Amino acid sequence: MDVTRFVDYKNKVVENCGKVIVGKDDVIALVLTSFICGGHVLLEDVPGTGKTMLLRAFAKTIGGGFKRIQFTPDLLPSDLTGINYYNQKSGEFEFRPGPLFTNIVLADEINRATPRTQSSLLEAMEEKQITVDGNTTKLQEPFMVMATQNPIESFGTFPLPDAQLDRFFMRLSLGYMERAQEMSVIARKSAIDIIESLEQAVTEEETDFVRREYVKVKASDEVLGYIMDIVEATRKKGIFATGVSTRGAIALYKAAQATAAISGRDYIIPEDVKYVSPFVLCHRIRANRNDAFGNDEFSSRVLEQIKVPLE
Repeated sequence: MDVTRFVDYKNKVVENCGKVIVGKDDVIALVLTSFICGGHVLLEDVPGTGKTMLLRAFAKTIGGGFKRIQFTPDLLPSDLTGINYYNQKSGEFEFRPGPLFTNIVLADEINRATPRTQSSLLEAMEEKQITVDGNTTKLQEPFMVMATQNPIESFGTFPLPDAQLDRFFMRLSLGYMERAQEMSVIARKSAIDIIESLEQAVTEEETDFVRREYVKVKASDEVLGYIMDIVEATRKKGIFATGVSTRGAIALYKAAQATAAISGRDYIIPEDVKYVSPFVLCHRIRANRNDAFGNDEFSSRVLEQIKVPLE
């Protein structure tokens, strides 16, 4: 397994996206990790922090198609999947694909759409296919959904149910830039102009390689045991109303594999698991008070209580 190709791929993606999103290389790398694993991202942040720009830059960097969908209460499932319409010239029904038929989809403010429309994403996210009028169509590969929502404003929103939250590979947040970084962004030219001039940084063959080969990263029995210790801790401790599902445990293992690969290793170390755990698991558990867990709270209440295996 040639791990240098993973490191080179990561460096090119992060450097190219970093021309638009300043000072957030760690978040870009986590989005890349989800992409390599075939997962989807839930990005929670206040408006104006660069969520849309991040995904547009990422799509251009990998050379993939990009569609943005603004979720509103009147958005219908067919607005996402597409419809069969009657073509008067041919006298037959024809399928008109919706915006899900692309590589990178931005579901902006996903919690503003009704549960019916939200659920129409489930098949696309999990099975990489959509069904319209009984006909199933495979989506393009690679395919990734990044949904955004404002964690503060809740008026007129429809919170995502746990079953749908579990479909997201990671929950991330961009946050604010540092003072010097923000000053440079304020004074530079428009981010839209920068994205327009952005060029594809990696080839389709390189993308296929990293998405196919990362599964060859190995984990020792001790590391696998560490993963299960974290997962089981969310199921047994009295502060949790719901624990991590098996899907979540698999996601944690995959994220650790991809993290190790882009770090230049063909084996997982405990630090890989510990680093990605909050991003992969926090949105999958609930406290007894029915609140979602933050990353810092997860680290203090779960990760710090579990013994890390030694090399």
